[in-house]
Amino acid sequence: MHIKQKFCTTGLAMILTLMLFSTAFADMKDVLKRWPKTLQYRDQMGSELDVTVTYYSAEYIEALVKMEADKNLWTADEMENYKYELLQMLRLDEYIPIFVEFDNRGPAMHMAPFDRQIHLLLDGDKYSPVEYDKRFNFKLLGKRDGFVFFPRFDENTGESLLEGVKRAKVTISTSISSTAEGAAFMDFFWDIRDDDPASLYSGRAAAKLEIDRLIKRLEILSSKKDDLESQLAEVLAELDMVNQRIEELRKE
Repeated sequence: MHIKQKFCTTGLAMILTLMLFSTAFADMKDVLKRWPKTLQYRDQMGSELDVTVTYYSAEYIEALVKMEADKNLWTADEMENYKYELLQMLRLDEYIPIFVEFDNRGPAMHMAPFDRQIHLLLDGDKYSPVEYDKRFNFKLLGKRDGFVFFPRFDENTGESLLEGVKRAKVTISTSISSTAEGAAFMDFFWDIRDDDPASLYSGRAAAKLEIDRLIKRLEILSSKKDDLESQLAEVLAELDMVNQRIEELRKE
């Protein structure tokens, strides 16, 4: 009786664990579906175009990391290393990364210069890309995807552009494709009021990123130091020259 009861208890624990894992997995899948937004276009000639834009929120990034870790049965260290590499690629300390995917099953698309075709609006304030995948500038037949990076900080004040922002919108001009020309704009919306990028920066991955940032800062400061030392050397040389000339004039 005791053995049978123990077996039932163990079995129940396993079932509960599987149920919790299944629920967590379902939650991650829901998150991964929530942030990519897709618009589909079709014209009278049968041409089709699908455009998907993904806002890389903290929630989305965490779900990506956990999904990959579960799929590959990673250790905690392996998961932290993946997270570090992902955050390093996304460059969240400088930019707002947006991932854009095109699936063009129609006439060739001409999108150059792509940075004039796409913009990010944060509660109505409009921003142009700082960097983007230059492949978007080439004629497109079929599929293509890549990152577009928008500024995260005000270039004058250094303050975060996301502070207090409730809604983000990416808009793409429909002039890039004859299949979509009937629409005014390709607009993709996200509610980002609860997004907290700072929550990503914890653990070993955060420490490595902080070290990277500090090394970059050291390089900048070292460069400034070299410039200042060069300027100081020039000033000291000029002072010596002026003093020498004063002495020569006094002797005359």
